[in-house]
Amino acid sequence: MSTLPCAILGGIMTATMDINRERIAATEAVIRPHIRRTPLVQADLADFGLPAAPVTFKLEMLQHSGSFKARGAFANLLLRQVPQAGVVAASGGNHGAAVAYAAQRLGIPATIFVPDITSPAKAERISGYGAKLVIAGNRYADALAASEAHVARTGALAVHAYDQAETLLGQGSVGLELEQDAPGIDTLLVAVGGGGLIGGIAAWYAGRTRIVAVEPEQSPTLHAAFEAGTPVDAPAGGIAADSLAPRRVGALMFPIARSHVERVVLVSDEAIRQAQAALWSHLRLVAEPGGAAAFAALLSGRYRPAAGERIAVLVCGANTTAVNFDS
Repeated sequence: MSTLPCAILGGIMTATMDINRERIAATEAVIRPHIRRTPLVQADLADFGLPAAPVTFKLEMLQHSGSFKARGAFANLLLRQVPQAGVVAASGGNHGAAVAYAAQRLGIPATIFVPDITSPAKAERISGYGAKLVIAGNRYADALAASEAHVARTGALAVHAYDQAETLLGQGSVGLELEQDAPGIDTLLVAVGGGGLIGGIAAWYAGRTRIVAVEPEQSPTLHAAFEAGTPVDAPAGGIAADSLAPRRVGALMFPIARSHVERVVLVSDEAIRQAQAALWSHLRLVAEPGGAAAFAALLSGRYRPAAGERIAVLVCGANTTAVNFDS
């Protein structure tokens, strides 16, 4: 049972109801000129030492700025009124890079707050896109608090990484593309941090495809929310902490997840590392830890598909220096 005041809970439910197939399709049409339609790769799980079965990888790490986050960033900047002070975002790295990229392309000033655990690859991307980069604290929650103070001082538009309707609508366009390009899948595995991606995708499919959430054991935000029946604070650590470790999942996505996400699978840091290595070794796909987490559920056996089950895996980010061409 939620402990939120009735007025706040009512506002959340109203906003959540507006995150639907019709609005996702309309948002996709707006952002389409600015984003890539990312490809699919068909493989066999036998390639990875698992029982033979087809698997489809959606390569969202090939999106602008290196992750799916560009979709939500453009949705915010194109659908909301941007003040002269520009935009501000708090991020573990990928959202900040996406907002910085979208702002650069649209000629909007941007300030991005990140914690000190943000990877050098992501920090360099943010600065490279011309945004002002500010290091604030050692966790996403610290960067978020600093960004909120900046908004209060300057009047800049806050672009939330996951708990904003336009963010979920933009991320939902991943589901639209996937359903069009791979209409026969039974199950989609999606990594979860704050839940903007899985919330948007689950709103698009609305129960027509099984959605399975995957989280690091050290950052079980949606798992904790499901157990409590409401978003609650959870640990925020592990190898994927710069992309999958907010303090809690978003209030807007939670009702969607409760209705349309079948379960949460937890994976170890070692399983994530092995998934990164396997994607590179067998498919030559580069994924950051958060980007490989969904596949880690399959590779580790934490999720075992049934006979004949048609599986898809979202590889959602590649902002990493794991492959170094200078060495």
